[in-house]
Amino acid sequence: MSILKTVAAACVLAVATQASSLGQSLIRDTEIEHMLRDYSDPILEAAGLQPADVDLYIVADPTLNAFVTGGQNIFLHTGIILESETPNQLKGVIAHEAGHISGAHLARVGDGISAAQAPMFVSLGLGVLAALAGEGGAAGALLASSQQFGALSFMTYSRAQEASADQAGLQFLEASGQSATGLVEFFERFRYQEVMSNARRFPYFRSHPLSSERISNLRGGAAESPYYETLDSPEEMARLARIQGKIYGFLAEPEFVFYRYPESDHSLPARYARAVAYYHDARLDRALAEILSLLEEEPDNPYFHELHGQMLFESGHAEEAIAPHRHSVELEPTAPLLRVNLAIAMIAADNPDYLDEAAQHLRVALDMEPDNGFAWYQLSIVHERNGDTALAQLAIAEQSYAAGNRQRAHQFASRARTSLEIGTPAWVRATEIESVSVPTEAELRQARRQRLN
Repeated sequence: MSILKTVAAACVLAVATQASSLGQSLIRDTEIEHMLRDYSDPILEAAGLQPADVDLYIVADPTLNAFVTGGQNIFLHTGIILESETPNQLKGVIAHEAGHISGAHLARVGDGISAAQAPMFVSLGLGVLAALAGEGGAAGALLASSQQFGALSFMTYSRAQEASADQAGLQFLEASGQSATGLVEFFERFRYQEVMSNARRFPYFRSHPLSSERISNLRGGAAESPYYETLDSPEEMARLARIQGKIYGFLAEPEFVFYRYPESDHSLPARYARAVAYYHDARLDRALAEILSLLEEEPDNPYFHELHGQMLFESGHAEEAIAPHRHSVELEPTAPLLRVNLAIAMIAADNPDYLDEAAQHLRVALDMEPDNGFAWYQLSIVHERNGDTALAQLAIAEQSYAAGNRQRAHQFASRARTSLEIGTPAWVRATEIESVSVPTEAELRQARRQRLN
């Protein structure tokens, strides 16, 4: 289901296979990303990898799939998060994918596909309304930006590579003090896939061939670990359950959400899912009642405040959305996406008194995520409203450079440089972008053809 149709994501990027576009969407959400990072970082460290060098991407797709491409990029479908019965099962999948990275399996088969030929352009995620953002008149609409990813290939690994990744995953889990039981359980749940035709298999098992022998070997290896009987804590189970409720609330049609999480279910994950579903069903009063009840239970939960702010912002109450978004930032100051949420609410309030604070939050967010094109675009709006046209042009150049649009980056950097004071940091940066983004002859020819058409 398109995330734009549910008005849930601030980042919608087309993901294509070698054959055709699948219309899949990449989403970003601070709460989900933090959970996945908590799962993956110890595993990546055990694998001898630098966690900061491994990018995690969440694909809004209900099918089971996870894959590595473009070097150190792990993609996880929302379906694999929803289908994981325990955190340990999801950690097992991540450990297996880390095994493919550490084994350099993509390089060995000559995979030349880059998962993101330009850095991620946008990044708000489930927290803010999104669509395509451009320059000029689009600024007032406060729309998010989007970019097309390079073609992604769903790799089909050999049996030898699968066995290697399995054994590596077992080692990484043990080295990080975790059981590998979850990985075995996950494969055993879907072992029927080995008798299905390739067309009917889940994508994960098309790219990761499954066999009884493989499961048996995994089971034996997992049983040898001293952490074999280590179970997920109740707190870890509860965290996964609430994330699953949130994802399902955003990605499923409201009637399916209400069926899976009926009113008789008073658990936190159910109320979380219904809060989103009521909002999508245009029942704002019920949605606000649910989220406020969650805030009464957990007043210091930044993600509940974020969702509260989203509901108000997307309902046209930008001024009212500022307080809950500000509270989310106070509770989670190191999350750049939460700061961007707050900044766009301030910009949308159309009150000049908020502009300096909005710019400050955007700069902090960009210090943490310098390739966040949406944040650069919002900063350009602030500069333009303050009458700093050259700085606004420089921000658009940064946005374009982050998106890999060299010609547009060069154009706006050149404009900015001519108006900026020579020797200032802004002038130096404009000069840098102008120098490194000189369009190639092929790009100039393509631009001329587009103008003629």
